Amino acid sequence: MSLNDVVSAERLHIGFFGLRNAGKSSVVNAVTGQDLSLVSNVKGTTTDPVKKAMELLPLGPVVIVDTPGIDDEGELGLMRVKKTKQVLNYIDIAVLVVDATLGLQNFDREMLSLFDKKKIPYVVAYNKADLFTENVVLDDNIILVSAKNGTNINELKNRIAQAVKVQNENKRVVGDLLKSGDIVVLVTPIDSAAPKGRLILPQQMTIRDILDSGAIPVVTRETELETTLDSLKEKPRMVITDSQAFGFVSKIVGDDIPLTSFSILMARYKGSLESAVKGAEKMKNLNDGDTILISEGCTHHRQCGDIGTQKLPKWLKKYSGKELNFKFTSGKDFPEDLSGISLVVHCGGCMLTEREMQYRRRFCEENNVPITNYGTAIAQVNGILEKSLEPIK
Repeated sequence: MSLNDVVSAERLHIGFFGLRNAGKSSVVNAVTGQDLSLVSNVKGTTTDPVKKAMELLPLGPVVIVDTPGIDDEGELGLMRVKKTKQVLNYIDIAVLVVDATLGLQNFDREMLSLFDKKKIPYVVAYNKADLFTENVVLDDNIILVSAKNGTNINELKNRIAQAVKVQNENKRVVGDLLKSGDIVVLVTPIDSAAPKGRLILPQQMTIRDILDSGAIPVVTRETELETTLDSLKEKPRMVITDSQAFGFVSKIVGDDIPLTSFSILMARYKGSLESAVKGAEKMKNLNDGDTILISEGCTHHRQCGDIGTQKLPKWLKKYSGKELNFKFTSGKDFPEDLSGISLVVHCGGCMLTEREMQYRRRFCEENNVPITNYGTAIAQVNGILEKSLEPIK
């Protein structure tokens, strides 16, 4: 798979952390071989997380994240530190850059504790080896480097690769449910929020996975679905639909063809389907005045008929028969306080890393707030949740 084939959410995310002037940004530039981050002797030069998608051997497609100093000060400094800690919700591995002339500081120890708490693999890189002559106790997680002279930079990249758990290369969107020659009908309404001339990411990922399995994807709009099914010589292995067309599509498909949605498949792919199904149960017991948080992982211009801000609230009110309140978030914004929230309805998370989706799921569970996703919620509203889960059991 080439660099351009891999979307950000599917790349390995590597976060670099450290005190101001520990040489963190210099190490980032040395590792990437690019002037990714601004470097100076002034403390606090990096003021916001800086991201760069690239190909990095021996790791392959990655996203490098350089963060502000963890010892930043003042009102703005504390805001930057908060942003730095938020990065921990979505990175796959952390590199803590320590000034070797100073040794491990309390702020460094705090970050190591956070890495352990969040179960993030990490490497500690003692920088400025060119200025340091004393011995440092080294192990698999600790390495002495010099960004200035390039000392052990390649070894650091190898240590990062070794520290990351082997990625599940066999993880599939739907291909593991198919055999060669199976016909899969994909119902893809032309979403006005999608970029012109392109399919949205879950549709792209699903089509590619079907092709990789040797099965045959047949793509159609919901308005041509009936004609498409009639034109096939045999029944398809399954129909996969955009969630917002669930009700319409289920009536055409009937009971003899397996039916599911892109959103449900993405929840399965991201490891959050079980929680989503449990969260959908909460929809049966909503009360007047309950507040629902609807959260999207991507950001786009809101349009008339937007599924998150208009269609879902309408469907949830009708299904529950209750007067409900709604809050909305998008992109990297996700509340740090879920007080007053009765249910979270999340998108499929195709633009978020698996780690970030798992963080959001765990955070909801820790706060006893049920979480479901668009596809599961819409299937529940249409009374076809059990049917939509059958193809993936």
